[in-house]
Amino acid sequence: MRIAALLILLCGLGGGAGWLWFEKTIEDRASSPLSVESTDVIDVARGMRLDDVINLLTSRGFTRDGWWIRRYAIREGIDKRLQSGEYRLLPGDSALSLFERMARGDVIRRRFTIIEGWTVAQMLGSLRETTLVHTPGLSARNLAATLGLEHDNPEGLFLPDTYEYVRSDKDLDVLRRAKEAMQSMLGSTWETRGDNLPYQDAYAALIVASMVEKETGVDSDRPLIASVFARRLMIGMKLQSDPTVIYGIGAAFDGNLTRRHLNTPTPYNTYTIAGLPPTPIALPGRESIAAVLSPPATDFLYFVGRGDGSSQFSATLTEHNKAVNTYQRAGSRG
Repeated sequence: MRIAALLILLCGLGGGAGWLWFEKTIEDRASSPLSVESTDVIDVARGMRLDDVINLLTSRGFTRDGWWIRRYAIREGIDKRLQSGEYRLLPGDSALSLFERMARGDVIRRRFTIIEGWTVAQMLGSLRETTLVHTPGLSARNLAATLGLEHDNPEGLFLPDTYEYVRSDKDLDVLRRAKEAMQSMLGSTWETRGDNLPYQDAYAALIVASMVEKETGVDSDRPLIASVFARRLMIGMKLQSDPTVIYGIGAAFDGNLTRRHLNTPTPYNTYTIAGLPPTPIALPGRESIAAVLSPPATDFLYFVGRGDGSSQFSATLTEHNKAVNTYQRAGSRG
């Protein structure tokens, strides 16, 4: 009835003039601001058609001009170009501006940040809190098999960075991108590594980079810590890194590292094993990897925390014991 009435009206107004009025009305209605009082979001599900989108806008109270908007979308061919996804509506938006974004697929892009020093378990825990499509039963234990990783333990194999995603993306999509980013970055850094390093391959360097990441409280200390580990490996000295011991204890660690822990052998206890632990102990960032593959030449073999996040470095055990007395034993007495 509404279309018939419009046609009668057009005829009454006279062919050309009536048609111009009709076209202008379509343009005006499509360009009129939607009823958006504050930033809002609509979710255009996969498979939704033009009428579904217009019904969504109408049911949410954003417009009463659904019929005119439909005419506009069909006239412009937008009905054949709509893309699914989340779209942000802003005050002042019109159907025209909204449909242009839908035709371009200009969807809301969310961000997920992997933090340097996280374990894979921490990364997966944070990933579960996102709007990504979650893979049932995904865990650190089965992640390597799910992604077809070269190593059974996925620790260290994902590059800390910020990754954009859309709502329809799966958690595995982001994880694959983080894995590929780590492979690319580690490979290129390995190719430009310094001379005379004690690492047989890039994975060994990644293990040490994860230790540097966990030992570092101040960015400027990374290269020096990397140099300590490199020198110890070169002379066959145990690495004696507390974070590796903690990683080996796993969930049973209560936050208090004791001498008993240091003396209890595990594959990750670098106080009892020679050389490297079997895998990385965390996700190292670019700076730690770069430090390990291009460490400065130093004579340091020891470091101890000063209590403010920085470390005191020493070349001899005598110097180191003095530093321990100054920064740790004295502090515990105080």
